[in-house]
Amino acid sequence: MAGRGNKFSKIKYEERVRDEINLALRREFADPRLMNVSVTHVELTQDYSHAKVYWDTFNAGTRGDAKEAIESTAGKMRKVLSTKMEVRQIPEIQFIYDSQYEDESKISKLLKDSSQADPDEAE
Repeated sequence: MAGRGNKFSKIKYEERVRDEINLALRREFADPRLMNVSVTHVELTQDYSHAKVYWDTFNAGTRGDAKEAIESTAGKMRKVLSTKMEVRQIPEIQFIYDSQYEDESKISKLLKDSSQADPDEAE
C-alpha cells in the first residue's frame, strides 16, 4: 500500500498519526501515568506497515512509569487509530523514548560550563 490507497503523503501521514495518538492519549486512556506524555514525532516505513512513535514526558521522574503505560497501549492504540483514520492499513506501533531534548540540555550545559571556564587555566 505504498501510497496508492492512502490519501496522505508520507510526511502528512506521519503528522496525522502523531496528532491522533496525542489526542488518544488524552481522551481514550484513563491511565494517569500518560498525563504528561507527548508524542514528538513518528517515522513510518516506506510501506506504512510499521511506525516508530517517539515520545517524551514533561516530568523526567515519571519516565519509567510512563514508558510502561505507553507501551501497554500499543494494541488498543491501533484500534483507536483505525476508527479515526481513513486508511486500509494501520501500522504496527513501536514506542521509543525521545531523549533529544534531554541531550540538547546536556550539550547546552556543557557548552555553557566550558565557556565559563577560567581562560588562565587553559594556558
